[in-house]
Amino acid sequence: MHSPVQKRQMRLTADHVAKLAREIADPGMQAFPGRRAATDADYDETVADIMAGAPADGFWVFAYGSLIWNPAFDFTERRIARAHGWRRTFCLGWDYRFRGNAEQPGLMLALDRGGECTGVAFRLPDDALKPNMDKLIRREMSMVPSAFPARWITVKTADGPLRVLTFAMNRNSGRYYGDLPLDKVADALATACGFRGSMAEYLFSTVSQLEDLGIHDRHLWRLQEMVAERIERAHGMKR
Repeated sequence: MHSPVQKRQMRLTADHVAKLAREIADPGMQAFPGRRAATDADYDETVADIMAGAPADGFWVFAYGSLIWNPAFDFTERRIARAHGWRRTFCLGWDYRFRGNAEQPGLMLALDRGGECTGVAFRLPDDALKPNMDKLIRREMSMVPSAFPARWITVKTADGPLRVLTFAMNRNSGRYYGDLPLDKVADALATACGFRGSMAEYLFSTVSQLEDLGIHDRHLWRLQEMVAERIERAHGMKR
């Protein structure tokens, strides 16, 4: 009889996250050069384009980060899915609003080319695609043009391949920071905080949910250890 597999113990905990918690007012749109705030017309056009290119046999969204633990849509089914040729990495910079500020900017997750990424594919309800897409695009696209535009990719699941919508990094956007050393990424994640919370909270929630789903991301696992160590050092916490 096999012994049950013990769940890995994260070094980054809710206590670490609490050390960074603080009230920050929403500073409003922080426009980047060559970009402007998205309008209702932009949202409507993007949703229409996406829906026009959607597969006829079901509308699926591939989540690799916060959409896993905080989906911005209703769904009728979810499957563990693997995207080959894509990797989950903190390469989208810099966030001066949502989970970062002018003094301590955040660095967000995005899909970047190379490797593979295991995440979750969600099927949206067939009879409510438009309202759910409206919510999703308004959450993911705050500026035009987007630095991580929506695109269709193919993923593998235990029940066969799926064509899914996801959001992938545009390396030519001017917001691509895929070459940052890991210690610099950890420095940012251990300090940044915006009006929606801290980057440490974002990392903690993402890794926790992935582990609960049986998905072990070695890159994020190393980062959570590094971020926890930095918070411990900065706030005098005992391991």
